[in-house]
Amino acid sequence: MSFSAKVKAELAGILGNHKHCRKAELAGMFQYGGQIGRVESDCYTVGFHTENAEVSKKGFTLLRKTFNIDFGKNLSEQQLFEFLNGMEAIEQESLDSITNRVCCKRAFIRGVFLAVGSISDPEKGYHVEFVCEEEEQAELLQKLLNSFDMDARILERKQHFVVYMKEGSAIVDLLNVMEAHVALMELENLRIIKEMRNSVNRRVNCETANINKTVNAAAKQAEDIRYIEEHKGLASLPDMLYEMARVRLEYPEATLKELGELLVPPVGKSGVNHRLRKISEYAEKLREKEPARLDE
Repeated sequence: MSFSAKVKAELAGILGNHKHCRKAELAGMFQYGGQIGRVESDCYTVGFHTENAEVSKKGFTLLRKTFNIDFGKNLSEQQLFEFLNGMEAIEQESLDSITNRVCCKRAFIRGVFLAVGSISDPEKGYHVEFVCEEEEQAELLQKLLNSFDMDARILERKQHFVVYMKEGSAIVDLLNVMEAHVALMELENLRIIKEMRNSVNRRVNCETANINKTVNAAAKQAEDIRYIEEHKGLASLPDMLYEMARVRLEYPEATLKELGELLVPPVGKSGVNHRLRKISEYAEKLREKEPARLDE
């Protein structure tokens, strides 16, 4: 089962204790994923456009508990009007009144997610979206989501309007708002593991880069020392640089700190670095066949 399906299964099991919350959730489901079917000239049915059986069952449970409409029940034109009017959903603007409580905003968002929402697998990335038929629907949903500081955005895709969020923290907030607490804990655990893995990878990469840098620098220093030895002789170096060159050749894998501790008397990292830099400058002048002088 996908993570999105798990979230919907959890949300489908939530039934608000208050009628106003059930009505708000039903309004979210019906406004964004509802269907009205016409059986005869004055006979109608209401349902939900979804392939998820649990979501469909949740919608009909809300219909029965909130408006006493059973699955498969035919409605007259007057009954249909009363149903829509009871949800205050005939006009888009009237939905503001159905979400005037914080608890009803949560329920409405939950209903919209059940109808048209999806969440990507958090192992692969963070992405949640709601695919809306109308721009007004997308703008209303964006407004409700952003009232909880989620930074929801809208894009147009294939004649639909998609409300989306791509931040892990925003998706955590969404699950909390919809009261999907089991999915929230699963996501948080995955985020912690992912952050730890990324942190370890960053540290390993940093350490690997530092090791490579140290190895390359040591190889270059040894190359310079051998060049001096072949073309001028190490005896041409002042005593302190001579000792530095000898220790570097003898301990090619040693760090600057370790090299400094091998010298007599011991020298700090900056001192070792200074001496090796002097040796490299001398080697470069020899390569360029320039007059070379060394001042300790």
